[in-house]
Amino acid sequence: MASDPFVHLHNHSEYSMLDGAAKTQAMAQEAARLGQPAIGLTDHGYLFGAYDFYTNCVSAGVKPIIGLEAYVTPGTSRFDRHKVTWGEPWQRSDDVSAGGSYNHLTLIAYSTQGMHNLFRLGSYASTDGQFGKWPRADKELLAKFHEGLIVFTGCPSGAVQTRLRLGQWDEAVAEAAELRDIFGPENFYVEVMDHGIDIERRVHSQVLEIARLMNAPLVATNDSHYVKKEDRKIQDALLCINSGARINDPDRFKFDGDGYFIRPSEEMRELWRELPGACDATLEIAERCDVRFTTTAEGANYMPDFPVPEGEDKTSWFVKEVERGLNDRFPGGIPDDVREQAQYEEDVIISMGFPGYFLTVADYINWAKSQGIRVGPGRGSGAGSMVAYAMKITELNPLEHGLIFERFLNPERISMPDFDVDFDERRRDEVIAYVKRKYGEDRISQVVTYGTIKTKQALKDSARILGKDFKMGEQLTKALPPAIMGKDISVAGIFDQGDKRYGEAAEFRKFYEDNPDTHEVVQYALGLEGLTRQWGVHACAVIMSSHTLTDIIPIMKRPQDGAIITQFDYPTCETLGLLKMDFLGLRNLTVVSDALENIAINGKEDPDLDHIRFDDAKTYELLGRGDTLGVFQLDGGGMRDLLKLMKPDNFEDISAVGALYRPGPMGANSHTNYALRKNGRQEITPIHPELAEPLEEILGTTFGLIVYQEQVMQIAQKLAGYTLGQADILRKAMGKKKKEVLDQQFKGFRQGMVDNGYSEESIKALWDVVVPFSAYAFNKAHSAAYGLVSYWTAFLKANYPTEYMAALLTSTKDNKDRRALYLAECRHMDITVLPPDVNASMGNFAPDGEAIRFGLNAIQNVGGPVVDAIVGTRAEKGRFASFQDFLDKVPQVVCNKRTIQSLIRAGAFDSMGHTRRALLARCDEAVDAIIDVKRNEAIGQFDLFGALDEGSSSGTGLAVDIPDLPEFDRKTKLAAEREMLGLYVSDHPLRGVEAALARHQDYEIAQVVGSEGAMADRIVKIAGLVSGVTTKVTKQGNAWAIATIEDLSGSVDVLFFPRSYESIQTYLAQDIIVQIEGKVNVREEGMTIYGQSMTLLDLSDGADLPLDLRLPAARCTPELLTDLRGVLESYPGGSPVRLHLTEPGRTTVVELDPKLRVEQTSAFFSHIKAVVGAGGVLSQS
Repeated sequence: MASDPFVHLHNHSEYSMLDGAAKTQAMAQEAARLGQPAIGLTDHGYLFGAYDFYTNCVSAGVKPIIGLEAYVTPGTSRFDRHKVTWGEPWQRSDDVSAGGSYNHLTLIAYSTQGMHNLFRLGSYASTDGQFGKWPRADKELLAKFHEGLIVFTGCPSGAVQTRLRLGQWDEAVAEAAELRDIFGPENFYVEVMDHGIDIERRVHSQVLEIARLMNAPLVATNDSHYVKKEDRKIQDALLCINSGARINDPDRFKFDGDGYFIRPSEEMRELWRELPGACDATLEIAERCDVRFTTTAEGANYMPDFPVPEGEDKTSWFVKEVERGLNDRFPGGIPDDVREQAQYEEDVIISMGFPGYFLTVADYINWAKSQGIRVGPGRGSGAGSMVAYAMKITELNPLEHGLIFERFLNPERISMPDFDVDFDERRRDEVIAYVKRKYGEDRISQVVTYGTIKTKQALKDSARILGKDFKMGEQLTKALPPAIMGKDISVAGIFDQGDKRYGEAAEFRKFYEDNPDTHEVVQYALGLEGLTRQWGVHACAVIMSSHTLTDIIPIMKRPQDGAIITQFDYPTCETLGLLKMDFLGLRNLTVVSDALENIAINGKEDPDLDHIRFDDAKTYELLGRGDTLGVFQLDGGGMRDLLKLMKPDNFEDISAVGALYRPGPMGANSHTNYALRKNGRQEITPIHPELAEPLEEILGTTFGLIVYQEQVMQIAQKLAGYTLGQADILRKAMGKKKKEVLDQQFKGFRQGMVDNGYSEESIKALWDVVVPFSAYAFNKAHSAAYGLVSYWTAFLKANYPTEYMAALLTSTKDNKDRRALYLAECRHMDITVLPPDVNASMGNFAPDGEAIRFGLNAIQNVGGPVVDAIVGTRAEKGRFASFQDFLDKVPQVVCNKRTIQSLIRAGAFDSMGHTRRALLARCDEAVDAIIDVKRNEAIGQFDLFGALDEGSSSGTGLAVDIPDLPEFDRKTKLAAEREMLGLYVSDHPLRGVEAALARHQDYEIAQVVGSEGAMADRIVKIAGLVSGVTTKVTKQGNAWAIATIEDLSGSVDVLFFPRSYESIQTYLAQDIIVQIEGKVNVREEGMTIYGQSMTLLDLSDGADLPLDLRLPAARCTPELLTDLRGVLESYPGGSPVRLHLTEPGRTTVVELDPKLRVEQTSAFFSHIKAVVGAGGVLSQS
């Protein structure tokens, strides 16, 4: 008997999210280990894991059986959203699952047709029948898609067993009979399982009776939710995460028993020794089942079918479109090198079968452009294609920028081309809607992503479900080494000496050893890590198909918004022959669009960015000053410092800086070397004297440094005789850093160079430089294309500062910190930002001459319809002459007390001649008086006599007198303004003391908040106003506080924990001005400062006080003194400057020329500290 195998047919993987704890690979490997010939997958409701499971089974030598534990309506239509129960109220715990929402049903595909029917059934259950979290099928769907499927009566949550528990024998038989009739007697099985629990045992004999009555075979299943017995606790932990419970909660949902794993065949045979046929049935079913996925390797190809004019095919039309595009791009005649490159690319594209792909991409990009939707100039390697440039897919001539087609489409390595396209983020959905209209809604879908439990989440979840103090999860995550490129070391890696980051985790291991109560938490985290936690939607990927998607893959509907999404991730979709396109929304394109609109509003000529030359002096001056806050890719603090050092003066520098400012090149100091070499401050040494001349053409523009992948390819082509296709394969091999692959590649590289007459010494020298550099060399096609967006934004900031900054402020939407940062930048640029005004403001920030007017959208409690109504009324009926005139003219939607109060507090009626206090005193009365009139207007009851009196004004005659009241005091007025706008605009409590404040801070708050992690864990000094204090108490009863500190640039929360709070709590209060010293803390939730000390500041007017600067004499180089003079001359004012020159043992004080007296503004202090260092400005006591 022990030798008789068994097949587990009813199993849940991690794709039964937060319910199943089994990885599909582990499932397949366990079945193989147990000598079981096949294994099934029946996840709840969805088919996410089907292909993953299939490939893992094939790899393990086990037959894959694809199934589904479907959610089925309780006898109702899938369109019916009502809950239905079958029993009496006292039987609720035995009734239809989830309070009457669904029953379970086990389905198995025995043929490939059946698998596709399962995909269709699962898809329509979601698109038609979604009810809360559950995609529900109904009997109609089961009947429609039954071909190729085997049905089991199901687990205890199935309709048959539910009816039996409720004592409804006849209905239970009827349910079973209906399933038999739908699927056919040969495909109908009565499912039995035994985990030793009451809910199964109570109806066991009746289930067998139904099988006898219907002469139906039994099938034994085990409903496994984890692979091995010892995995039970991890699955239990998932249930706790799902329900928000703790493991020791007595009444939480849990599985009774520990038998829900892939049990050995002999155990299953022993369990069912009384009913051996139930085990034999598993083998019979497994024998019948034979499903196959067809992949691209086997010819699957569902490229969208691009419609071409009659008499053309895709190839002939593609050739004509390229020719038309070349003539458009080169109206003066197509240069020979361009013609030659285009023809070569056409041949490659045609031979690989991709004309339809290029036509499809060009079509939706050019449609978007025709609709005024700004499209990015290209991204990724696609910008290397001349054909793409001709068809207006990209905006850079690849020959001018040294970009290589083979980096995009290698004729020696067949792979799908992949254009990622950026659109104005507000209008991306319009492009997707166009594609759906053109190719059919049923052929286009967004793409699922699976979120796994990562390191930090595993530790925090484990601590929570074990009932540990919240602090423990925090302490464990803080002990982790810093994330690299947003990725943490794995929990397993912390304890694995073979992990490349093992050495960095010593602090974590020490904390673990010193705190035994963390051991259980870490053990749970090890089990949870890497399991699938939830699904989401890919930010930009869209799947396109020539066939209805449900014929190929399962899809689903997102309940929140009805978006259609694949159930397979995009690599699986591509493997199955579907086309993935990336439609990205890029905020900076939205900013560019808005800036161009603002330029038109201000009556200036459109700069025509699409035909711009790369020689604008103002742009390069801006870049060289590092004034790039808000410039695409160039607005971080470190990047601005690099630009000051580099002083870019051509487009090549902009492309290079984007490629160099990344961890790899920065680790090798390539970014600084480039800047120094460019400005003659570092010698350019050739890799080997023999190679100086041949490499000049390739590395000359980057000063002898390897910056780009394309340069690696050109070196292989020019020096070792590679084709560009072979060179691309070499580049990929170098990037992967596998020794055996590199050794193999070196043979060909060496031989090629030897054949070209180079010495062994030069070959080795070149290889030893190229290999490490190629590991982080960047794709020039991408850096050049994105460099163009950087150039656009820098050009606009330099030449149209008001219009650009207005667009930038509009883009901040709900990001108050970013808005504060850009408002501070406006002050540095001497651009006035005016408060909102009902007569001047648009919805967004907009130029008002050379000033910027705050947008009405930014006011709290003033929604989009209100803003549209105000702006529309002003356009239709003219400016508002008074507060009463405003109420008379605007429609009813605006006349809401809270809305009008918010507009008043924000200062939007300041130009009407009344104080905010006076308007607020009569606001409610005025709204009450006008609202009845508005309601009558809305339903067409106009004042008859008013209409006859043509000569009178448009007023309602219900004027409310506004009293002549003095304004609120400055503090109250500004506090209300800040509440409405999120920051101070018309004035600031610190206005007038900026210079004195700047002496007490290393950085403005906006610089710290805007550093985006670059200042993490740094000790900083900030100074500002305490605008809010919240006190809290720890579980131990100790007081601590969160203080919001604000300067003119922005605000930040400072956390004073018990020890530091104790020393300051008697002084910490709202509206005091303080200096804070503390540690910058960057978490996923945002940035805070952990306060270490606080000093009260008395800021007397320090405008013309002397300014003392300190410099070591050794640092006084001509370059530094030139920079210092430049900063001093840029801020002329009344403060004398004294320079303290320090040498070992003495200090010399020099008072500088009166012509170099300065105005001590925060902008001045930002610049002077960049020259002399934060410690070089001596604070006045």
